Amino acid sequence: MFGRRKDAPPPPPPASPSTSGQMRMAPRSPSEAIKPTTAPPPPPKVRRPRGGLLSSMSAALSLVLFLAVGAMLAVTFVSRQAGEAGPLAMDKVVLIPRNTGVNEIAELLRREGVIAQPTLFELYALLNRQRGALRAGEYQFKANVSIDGALDVLTSGRSILHSFSVPEGLTSQQIIARMMENEILTGEVAEVPPEGSLLPDTYKFERGMTRQQLVASMQSQQRQALNQIWSRRASDLPIKTPQELVILASIVEKETGRADERTRVAGVFVNRLNKRMRLQSDPTIVYGLVGGKGTLGRGITRAEIDRPTPYNTYAVDGLPPGPIANPGRAAMEAVASPSRTRDLYFVADGTGGHAFAESYEQHQRNVARWRQVERSRDAGQAGAAAVDRVEPPPPETRGDAPAAASAFTAAGLPGPARTGSNPADPIAGTARDPLLNNTFDLNSPKNVPIAEEPPAPGRRTGERTKPANGQAERAARREAAKPAPKPDTADKPAVAEKPAPRRQQQRAQPAQAPAQAPAEN
Repeated sequence: MFGRRKDAPPPPPPASPSTSGQMRMAPRSPSEAIKPTTAPPPPPKVRRPRGGLLSSMSAALSLVLFLAVGAMLAVTFVSRQAGEAGPLAMDKVVLIPRNTGVNEIAELLRREGVIAQPTLFELYALLNRQRGALRAGEYQFKANVSIDGALDVLTSGRSILHSFSVPEGLTSQQIIARMMENEILTGEVAEVPPEGSLLPDTYKFERGMTRQQLVASMQSQQRQALNQIWSRRASDLPIKTPQELVILASIVEKETGRADERTRVAGVFVNRLNKRMRLQSDPTIVYGLVGGKGTLGRGITRAEIDRPTPYNTYAVDGLPPGPIANPGRAAMEAVASPSRTRDLYFVADGTGGHAFAESYEQHQRNVARWRQVERSRDAGQAGAAAVDRVEPPPPETRGDAPAAASAFTAAGLPGPARTGSNPADPIAGTARDPLLNNTFDLNSPKNVPIAEEPPAPGRRTGERTKPANGQAERAARREAAKPAPKPDTADKPAVAEKPAPRRQQQRAQPAQAPAQAPAEN
């Protein structure tokens, strides 16, 4: 109304007759009208060119997928082949040297017949690098072991362990000699270790270990054991240092091999040290004579008992200057905690053990019983001699118990006879033979045959001055059976004496007591 009037859009131009005629469809019949008509074709697609990067990525992805599938198939095939049984017919030990590569190990296993395909072994080892590197050593492969099993053995490091056993009571020189005889150990030992510094035990080691390394291991084990035992020792012991404990333990180790006697034998020596008595141990004589060799190979003579050496506890007071062997853990434990007894003597009892005594009189009876057992056992073994033991003197040389005599006779050796003490035994093989009598007991005098009469002074041990035991009774009976002499006018008729009862004869015969009392210092 007030503004300018907008122009209306112009009307469409009228259609020309020619145009309207072309757009007009011709009428069809009803039948044609219901027939479907063909749709017009779609418009043509416009193809655009693809870029080079997309094409490369697609090709690479396809290649990776193809390789992954191939690798999976290859790993499956290799794993299946590696799990199959190998050609090894029986168990075999193979030594893998140090600084050996995978291909060299594979070739070595092939030569030894453990595997048949070294290339497959290398490939499988490469695929299983997560198990660890192959280790050198001596390995045992089971029969028909697979490549997978062989690889597991080499990566686990479970090589064969060899053993080296050291018995208790050997000297360091004897231990090194045994070590040098072992062909699996290598190298030399710089020097013989000090006595008592090696712990007897069974040690495990791999092939290639040096002897010096084994010695160092034994010394380390000894130090650890000694420190533990010393910390648990009894407070009232007469030994003041760990070294003294080892010294006494070495004597106990050489005196008895029975585990149930170690503490009691240790108690005897502790009691003697407390009373300032000499130890008088036979093994100390031997060590003073032969040192690290360990044994004489024969019995100890009386002259050797009196020979002064630093280790001869018959001649020196207290402990020797050093150990006489390498004691085991049990012997050191026994010295650290000995039995609480008043025993001062012990002697072999014929069973591998010892009879202990608190007094010298009781010890004399134990020695007499031991001699009777010895004669019964050794009746058919003339000439045998004890090894590394003192031969107790005969009773006529004993006197009033001089200080040089042994308090520990035949300690721990139940077998051979002593030199010069093998007389014929009248009770051997009879019902009174202690070896045939199951009721024989050294601790019960009622069951022990009475020892025969000791030889007269000036005679040798094997000689006799008159019949003993049953022979005395038989001689008396023969004397009684003789006809009496005819009576004389000046003399009364001679009357034969009636033989004394058997029990009285046995009581009248003194028992031999070869051991002599040690002197107290």
